[in-house]
Amino acid sequence: MGKKNQRNRKEAHPFLTEFMDYIYVIIGSALVAISFNVFLLPNEVASGGVSGISTILFGLFEWKPAFVQWAFNIPLFIAGVILLGKNFGLKSAVGTIFLPFVVYLTEDWEAWTMNPLLGALFGGILVGLGLGIVFRGKASTGGTDLAAQIITKFTGLTLGTSIALIDGMIVLAAAAVFDIERGLYALIGLYVTSKTIDLVQVGFGRSKLVYIITMKQMEIRDAIYEEVDRGVTKLTATGGYTDSERPILMVVVHQTEFTKLKQVVKRVDPTAFVIVSDASEVLGEGFKRA
Repeated sequence: MGKKNQRNRKEAHPFLTEFMDYIYVIIGSALVAISFNVFLLPNEVASGGVSGISTILFGLFEWKPAFVQWAFNIPLFIAGVILLGKNFGLKSAVGTIFLPFVVYLTEDWEAWTMNPLLGALFGGILVGLGLGIVFRGKASTGGTDLAAQIITKFTGLTLGTSIALIDGMIVLAAAAVFDIERGLYALIGLYVTSKTIDLVQVGFGRSKLVYIITMKQMEIRDAIYEEVDRGVTKLTATGGYTDSERPILMVVVHQTEFTKLKQVVKRVDPTAFVIVSDASEVLGEGFKRA
């Protein structure tokens, strides 16, 4: 009976993971849609993507943004499946359709601010948060990301360049339709969105990656084990001047542990050469699980 229950739990786990992915897509899409109606659209901040196009068309012709987004997203999704030959999956289809649906449901909500700078900043944050959650669900909301992939395939441009070109044209169009200031606010919104997505993806935690070049590697290694309680990886390197083999100790520590690590190294070997860099995301024992 015990083995059977264990097997059932293992079988249920992928289903639960898949279910949570859909929850991420729905919540993330809803956040993007709400941000659009309460921050971006009222302040005419067209910060890229299909939502930016719908903002411009609403300003020109007063076309309902939800219908404009459906009109772009659905054909782009179909074109992506046909031209790119990929199975984008049901989750991305849900995001493609559900986001404009929430835009439609919340179109009568009052703006939370009529200050365009605040609209760009907080709109960018909420859109980045929503998209980051959607990406955690291993999906997308379609739109210009798919158009960029199509352009990349047929032009040879990198994906980043294609996205930048599309978003750049949308921002320029916003500046032409509204004014230069609105175009600048749109750039602020784009920047804040990208940074927020990164934050959602890698989390708030920051770690330090430390390389230590020393002639007292054994003493420093033991001191790190005992006082910092972190593992040490020994790398083999060759000195450029002496052409002799010299080991390098590599250590990853939480930011709060870094000062203690520096003190340990300085005490054991004041002449040690230390290189420090930021590690945005560390997976494994003692850190975040994958």
